[in-house]
Amino acid sequence: MRCVSTRAPGGPMVSLTRSLAQGTAPDGGLYVPELVPKVTGAPVSLRLADVASWLLAPYFADEPLHLPAICDAAFTFEAPLSALGADRLLELFHGPTAAFKDFGARFLAESLGHSGAEATVLVATSGDTGAAVAAAFHRRPRFEVVVLYPRGRVSARQAHQLGAFGDNVTAYEVDGSFDDCQRMVKAAFANRALSARRKLASANSISLGRILPQLSYYARTALLLQAQGPVNFVVPTGNLGNALACVLARQMGLPIGEVVLATNANRVLPDFLATGEYEPRPSVATLANAMDVGAPSNLERLRHWFKYPSSAVSADWVDDAQIRATIAETFQRHGVVVCPHTACGVAVLQRLRARGLGGTWVVAATAHPAKFDTVVEPIIGRAVPVPSALAALLARPARARPLAATDEALQAALAAG
Repeated sequence: MRCVSTRAPGGPMVSLTRSLAQGTAPDGGLYVPELVPKVTGAPVSLRLADVASWLLAPYFADEPLHLPAICDAAFTFEAPLSALGADRLLELFHGPTAAFKDFGARFLAESLGHSGAEATVLVATSGDTGAAVAAAFHRRPRFEVVVLYPRGRVSARQAHQLGAFGDNVTAYEVDGSFDDCQRMVKAAFANRALSARRKLASANSISLGRILPQLSYYARTALLLQAQGPVNFVVPTGNLGNALACVLARQMGLPIGEVVLATNANRVLPDFLATGEYEPRPSVATLANAMDVGAPSNLERLRHWFKYPSSAVSADWVDDAQIRATIAETFQRHGVVVCPHTACGVAVLQRLRARGLGGTWVVAATAHPAKFDTVVEPIIGRAVPVPSALAALLARPARARPLAATDEALQAALAAG
């Protein structure tokens, strides 16, 4: 399938493979498929890799890639459902870096690897994306990874993960916010001479290679629960990529009902959907740091697909006090430990239920609570067991390079690399 820029819907088209390698369009827009295909029926197998291969087949039909092999290599872990009272959690943290970003990052790495690409993968992270991308491309021939993260605005364990890979992965600790990191990455891609020389590729959720595979776990969940009617999702949201995947799965014909965004105190999206006025603003630090985004990039895609975005999604926001209270209540009532980001989703669902909303509801549990031990453990009064893959990374030495929060500083570092 061909892809087009959000800023030139009738303009030049490129192949899906090329859009995966480029990340952003030459005009600064984000690539979107020329159409959203419809699917009918269901795959023979509901194994996640098989659902992904079935669902993504229309997008990859004309590409010189073996999609089933890519899905089998990328999805070596599942996305199980667990009970949360009468509702459910979709556990997306069973990958190698204990966050939902592992699904998209591994799929992108396999896709680019199968295509024979050679690239410097440049990524800004508010906590989880960078580690997932680093793990997916670590020691992969023909690829380098450059990760930017905001100093002091990720958890200690997240920061250790980011600096623990070495080899072909370089981590930069930026003296600024995630929005600074994201701006610096976009400016590097906009420098066409540098981008061409370093063969820059994106692994943020501005890449279709990150968003498309995330459709699979929403589709599988909807198919598993479809006997109960359309499945409604609450998705903790920062840059909007994960929630957009849920919306696209619904557009493709999956039995998905409401899609509700749950943000932290960075409430740009809830305010936009309530007023119709988009006002990006500097991000503020919260307990749910991976969602500390003041200018969500994927809003450009949402506005491309929907003249009235509020017809596609709704949103609510949660402050730090409510995050703490929800972590405590979820543990006390259900014996379930959630990370601060998942707590935003649980809190929003509780509000919906309190208003008498019925139906089948699932909260996307986006990260393992052990990544946020300094927040979660004092609240629940006990240690959170660390997954083995995360423990292995934490046992390695870590190193990150300091970097000023300027476009020039990053471009100089890339030029010297």
